[in-house]
Amino acid sequence: MTRSIAWQDGAIEAVDQCALPHEYRMLRLSTVDEVIDAIQRLAIRGAPAIGVAGALAVALSARAHTRDGVCDELAVRSEARRIADARPTAVNLSWAVRRVVDKLGGGADAVLAEASAILVEDEDRNRAAAGEAANLVRRLCGPEPLRLLTHCNTGRLATVAWGTALGAIRLLAGEGHVSEVLFGETRPLLQGARLTAWELAEAGIPHRMLVDSAGPAALAAGMVDCVLVGADRVCANGDVANKIGTYSLALAAARAGVPFVVVAPESTLDTTLRSGADIVIEERSAAEVTAFGGVEVAPPGTGVFNPAFDVTPAELVTAVVTESGLFRPSGTIEERAS
Repeated sequence: MTRSIAWQDGAIEAVDQCALPHEYRMLRLSTVDEVIDAIQRLAIRGAPAIGVAGALAVALSARAHTRDGVCDELAVRSEARRIADARPTAVNLSWAVRRVVDKLGGGADAVLAEASAILVEDEDRNRAAAGEAANLVRRLCGPEPLRLLTHCNTGRLATVAWGTALGAIRLLAGEGHVSEVLFGETRPLLQGARLTAWELAEAGIPHRMLVDSAGPAALAAGMVDCVLVGADRVCANGDVANKIGTYSLALAAARAGVPFVVVAPESTLDTTLRSGADIVIEERSAAEVTAFGGVEVAPPGTGVFNPAFDVTPAELVTAVVTESGLFRPSGTIEERAS
């Protein structure tokens, strides 16, 4: 599978997710500022993908601040803090930045080697997590063709390759276990409409898009056998931060008696936070809500609450599945989902 992000000839190449579905094009990013801009405007998005991008951005910084074989560690650490702060909710970004900064003592080549290792690991770990989740869904729901519901985009675009929740759906579909995938449009930036629809069509998986607020109605109407979503941060007690709109799906799934499964690599786990109350939730520009397609749709001066994420309490989550198995609120991986 083509990778969504890579290191090529001294620069970062990544799929421009803002251009899809109308155009598939690659960005070439050669400075830290370019990477931060791409992350903040969601040209690179998805917790695992921005983690990899952040690690590679530190490698760019280390190369730029190396003279005569000596790396200016203070300058790189300063830029690394800016990179880690580009989006505060997804823990993968700060996790990856810390991991490569720890290699600064070995110079720019050591930083790049660690960032490259994170890139390779991301694909492997997400494929493994998707496999674990697919096994769990078969156990929970049986082998018959399933009606699945997902939210936002958790596919190959949101990761280096393959995906998390959408990767599990891809596996199940390949085995003939999926009759249809429902997904929300994902307001206000339409990651579902633009990206998930594109990936499902690319994979040849039957799908229908819902207005975000119709997801709970679909669950109440008995149209869904299992909900599969990704995550941007999972706390020690099992609370899950994910794209805004996830919480309402979890509430509706619990009411309908439908499994609600979160798929994420272990880099998304943050056991330093006791609960979702400790998570910093990113709030984005009001302009994302007051305008649509460049056209103002709200009266001037309208106040806006535009959180990028919400928190789903652990009691609403059937399982958090990682590449190693099921995450338990004790902070351990207790068993393999298979």
